[in-house]
Amino acid sequence: MSAQAEASTGEAGATIFGALHKNWGWILVLGILFLVLGFVGLGSLFALTLASAFVFGILIIVGGVAQFLQALKCKEWKSVAFHVLIAILYVIGGVFVIQDPLAASVFLTWVLAAVLIGAGVLRIIMAFQMKSSGSWGVPLLGGIISVILGGIILAQWPLSGLFVIGLFVAVELIVSGWTYIFMAFAARKAQVIPA
Repeated sequence: MSAQAEASTGEAGATIFGALHKNWGWILVLGILFLVLGFVGLGSLFALTLASAFVFGILIIVGGVAQFLQALKCKEWKSVAFHVLIAILYVIGGVFVIQDPLAASVFLTWVLAAVLIGAGVLRIIMAFQMKSSGSWGVPLLGGIISVILGGIILAQWPLSGLFVIGLFVAVELIVSGWTYIFMAFAARKAQVIPA
């Protein structure tokens, strides 16, 4: 590759990454941190599941309080009473989750499995509707995988409620970590090469 071609490639990469190519080290550190947290999470799935449920409960309470405060500003709205009731339900649900994160984890795992199965069935139906276009294989495969994953979770339920949410969080941290690491090296490589 000629020096001019390398320089234009470097300039294109620098344009894509902006100033990130100057700070790629921070993204690398973030990626490594996410990887470490993900692998630690794999070693303590039960604790990660309970912690996730607890944080979920806090978020629901914060959302309920915010919705209640917003409802106070909408006094002339016909549906303000329903807005307040929804806010109260959020707070009650959040308090329930915080008081018993184990029961909440088991319930949320069941809901997650049902959603995976439902979404998988819908993807399969969509895939067959797209069959004539020729690009139906990936949606079909995605639907089958979702149904199988949901079925595996339900087959192990309620025991799966002790680890599934933690497993998903840990896997997400690991995937995010690898993504940031590769992004950091790509940003580093994208530094403009002097002509």
